[in-house]
Amino acid sequence: MKLWLVRHATPLVPPGTCYGHLDVAADASATATAAQALATALPAGVRLRASPLRRCEQLALSLQGLRPDLACTTDARLAELDFGAWEGLRWDAIAPAAYDAWTADFAHYRPGGGESLAALLQRVQDALAAARSGGAEEAWITHAGVARCVHWLLQTPAGTWPSASDWSMPAPSFGAWQAWEI
Repeated sequence: MKLWLVRHATPLVPPGTCYGHLDVAADASATATAAQALATALPAGVRLRASPLRRCEQLALSLQGLRPDLACTTDARLAELDFGAWEGLRWDAIAPAAYDAWTADFAHYRPGGGESLAALLQRVQDALAAARSGGAEEAWITHAGVARCVHWLLQTPAGTWPSASDWSMPAPSFGAWQAWEI
């Protein structure tokens, strides 16, 4: 069964901003371009799920305008990592000691008091289990962090936790996608 991991279009945030769970819009023109390409690529009958964050919902709605056969379900498990108090800050404004604490315990530290990577991995693992049991191809309109979690979960032995240096798996570019056999 195939899982399409689609990343939202370019978000409207200044470069260098931490915006994981921050609910920001995406560039409208880039969203339309991504929807056009995706509308052509996705097969009939694919189940469409989207993160509840606005930048993903924009792409889902634009895609549905082109492909009314694709009904979309919002799925909170597909949201990006919650960086807590770091949300909206410039990465270079985060205290180096806090950033170092995160990279020292990358899987379990809660950056900005938000969500740990272990919690995000669990959410994505639950979504993957549901997709596998659904019996049909799925397309997830989501975020780089979720795409990296899928990559980690499908390519790494169970129970292995990533370190900061491990977390370099490729994620789709803004408005692009990857397809995985799950």
